Amino acid sequence: MKTSPQDSPALTLVLAAALLLAACAPASPAVPVASAGPGVATMTALPPTSGPTESGPTPGAAEWKDLVYAGVSPAQKLDLYLPPGAGPLPLLIYVHGGGFRMGDKNLPAARGILDGLLARGYAVASLNYRLSGEAEFPAAIQDVKTGVRWLRAHAREYRLAPGRFGAWGDSAGANLVSLLGTSCGDPELEAAELGNPDQSSCVQAVVDFYGPIDFLQMDAQLAGTECPVNHDRPNSAESQYVGGPIQQMKTLVGQANPITYITADDPPFFIQHGSKDCTVPPQQSQLLYEALKPVIGEGRVTLTYLEGAEHGDKMFFSPSNLRAVIDFLDKYLK
Repeated sequence: MKTSPQDSPALTLVLAAALLLAACAPASPAVPVASAGPGVATMTALPPTSGPTESGPTPGAAEWKDLVYAGVSPAQKLDLYLPPGAGPLPLLIYVHGGGFRMGDKNLPAARGILDGLLARGYAVASLNYRLSGEAEFPAAIQDVKTGVRWLRAHAREYRLAPGRFGAWGDSAGANLVSLLGTSCGDPELEAAELGNPDQSSCVQAVVDFYGPIDFLQMDAQLAGTECPVNHDRPNSAESQYVGGPIQQMKTLVGQANPITYITADDPPFFIQHGSKDCTVPPQQSQLLYEALKPVIGEGRVTLTYLEGAEHGDKMFFSPSNLRAVIDFLDKYLK
């Protein structure tokens, strides 16, 4: 049975009225969505913040780059951004995609995620993890879990609410945050020896953008379509991640599947996928949704398909869609 840390005192937001209105103002018409849950609202993304990086926590906005959360690899670093406010602040942990073999923690600011969250009073942590060229599964998920534990251990120092941590990832990052959400406390994935073993790696909400879930089914799901059928190949991103052709590594692939670990105390999930995704078939999100729904409750998991959206489509990062995600986070983290 997984356990979550006790929540901290209620969040105090000190945001200028104009900033808050800008974050919530209606934008252009919402992206068309065929939804298994609530519809998509609208949001106007704020311009990137500019200003000096501060050297320590204060009630003002601040940011820290390349905070070291473990000492095994140079990849084990995170960036932390804080909005104005005395705290304790809810935290969104962003995990980048890139097929487990590329990508960087600088992605959120480029897509408007960072500024929209800061405007709504969230702290944001974006972390790097060991890529498959350096270390195979389970190194990446062990790093993500270690980063969460480090953030919880330093919650007081950085004005964070340790009981209000959410995780958001796209593509491979979505697999990792989904696995983070369902496998809290699993000893083989936890890697407590990497640091802060007394802290929990549980999160209280998960946002999954078009993540691969069951690698073994991906080519079968793409068969008969115009999409490439190449995930079973020895050089595929998934095969490189687990250290061999996935159909020959079924036990290890099962350990990388978030569905393997689902229990009733898992956090709520917000899942989105593009209907024309040729990289990760849309059925992957359907698998996760259908596995979660009877266990954690239909009201705690939402799946929406963005009609016509491809893998990594800009539709996912439109102001209207980001507003829907932040509304979900508000429901469970505030």
